Amino acid sequence: MRAIELQGKGREERFAMVERARPEPRRGEVVVRTLAAALNARDLQIAGGTYVAAFPLPLVPLSDGVGEIVALGEGVTGFSVGERVAATFWQRWTAGGACQQDLTSSLGGPIDGMLAEYVRLDERGIVRVPEHLSHEEAASLGCSGVTAWRALVSEGRVRAGDAVWIQGTGGVSAFALQWAVMHGARALVTSRSPAKLERARQLGAAACIDANGGDVAARILEHTNGEGVDHIVDVGGPASIVSSLRALRSGGQINIVGYLGGMQGDLNPLMLLERQATLRGLQVGPRTCFEQMNRAIAASRMRPAIDCVLPWTELTAALTRLRSGEHFGKVVLRVG
Repeated sequence: MRAIELQGKGREERFAMVERARPEPRRGEVVVRTLAAALNARDLQIAGGTYVAAFPLPLVPLSDGVGEIVALGEGVTGFSVGERVAATFWQRWTAGGACQQDLTSSLGGPIDGMLAEYVRLDERGIVRVPEHLSHEEAASLGCSGVTAWRALVSEGRVRAGDAVWIQGTGGVSAFALQWAVMHGARALVTSRSPAKLERARQLGAAACIDANGGDVAARILEHTNGEGVDHIVDVGGPASIVSSLRALRSGGQINIVGYLGGMQGDLNPLMLLERQATLRGLQVGPRTCFEQMNRAIAASRMRPAIDCVLPWTELTAALTRLRSGEHFGKVVLRVG
């Protein structure tokens, strides 16, 4: 079978199409024929050598993907050959709080990811996907969708009428916008791109704020009559946390879902006390979160925001698109 390997990273980032033996399922595993896979910022960081952890090479990249089960290992009873399933980011985190063992089971590093014609997955690390979604749409759910769902729904308990500040319009942010709208919350989206803000408005954003316009936290406060927002999906991390706290309503929640602004920043803990804030760091979520999200998608007939779909042979072009920051929603690869 064919697979794409990351064989060098950093300035010497190298990908190669290689031949590998088709995997056979071991006990408790399935083999899936991959149909589509989606990119995340993490994939860029791993390829560029800037990720917080280092993984041995060669490595099959990408944690998100969907495919059809073609073989079952001994003891697998919950799934059947022919079913369409998506991979979970953490192959062994099924429910509840994560433990260190769970956190060694992420696809696309250290475990080989989805950019192969056939992949072997843990039975605990797959979920059925809503039937109305295309392969490409279903492939986009695993990391960004689950992260945003956990931030606002599973952990955040967003309610109708809540105000939600969503920073940017990338994968997690686009899903967060859709989950906020689904639950009747008021979504405030910030971006530096007028075209992206218009797309956000079409998806139901209540306020679209140009991030080029100076003090963004002050503008969020203006849009909430000085009260601040109940929830923030923070993609900047250390670089944006102070701004997020300034725009937060007393007792509100900030969900750190990335560090696009860099890994260094200054935070006075007294700001947390003053705001009586909940500050939550998220690393995707367990399988139960994915399943809960999929039930909501099926019931609402929601469709993910897809920026573009490319053949998997154009991985470099897809990474370039993601790196440019010009995308809205998910960049997806069609496999095969």
